[in-house]
Amino acid sequence: MRLDKLLSNLKYGSRKEIKELINGKSVLVNGLLVKDADIQIDPKYDKISINGKEVFYKELIILALYKPVGYLSANTDRMHPVLFDLINEPYSRFELKMAGRLDLDAEGLMLLTTDGELVHRLTNPKHHVDKLYEVTLDKVFNEESKIKLLNGVELIDTDNSSYIAVAKSLEFDGNIASIVIDEGKFHQVKKMFKSVEFEVTRLVRKQIGNLKLDLNPGEYKEVTIEDIF
Repeated sequence: MRLDKLLSNLKYGSRKEIKELINGKSVLVNGLLVKDADIQIDPKYDKISINGKEVFYKELIILALYKPVGYLSANTDRMHPVLFDLINEPYSRFELKMAGRLDLDAEGLMLLTTDGELVHRLTNPKHHVDKLYEVTLDKVFNEESKIKLLNGVELIDTDNSSYIAVAKSLEFDGNIASIVIDEGKFHQVKKMFKSVEFEVTRLVRKQIGNLKLDLNPGEYKEVTIEDIF
């Protein structure tokens, strides 16, 4: 990979600005001063520094994030903070993609990654990746409603088509319920409970695959594919 392309991808500036950094004797590769912006480097093995600070690079990054209430699952927004506002350097320099979404008023586990194929694997319903949600309801839940959700309820999707939503498992204690689904259509969990006449007042995603939420709101950490599957 060309040095200027790598540094531009990592948001150190445009290629013109990278060239100016190099002309200003600010860039070293393996401890040697760089004179040409278009030299070929291998970011896996070559050590690059700018003004004495090493450039962090990883081909695969997966972040587990606790999205707080009030943050949008979006790259930018004019009215609300977005979850990417929570990500600091060095990870903020990478083109991270969201593997799924959570509503503005929902919270819990989100996965961000540089791997587009992993995003597809986590979000495409045909892969059946389990997701565990803990919900607070407006009133005490009951066994009859639990059976209905386990058997499946008919819901309407955003394109007005109908589909059957099934809870893979469901446990409850009073007005707190834990539900597992393996797809994530728009407002699906809220709609499932609404179909049996319950309103969700709080929704927390607690687990994706094998990965359990062990962070505080706004915190994030690196995880591996093996942590998820």
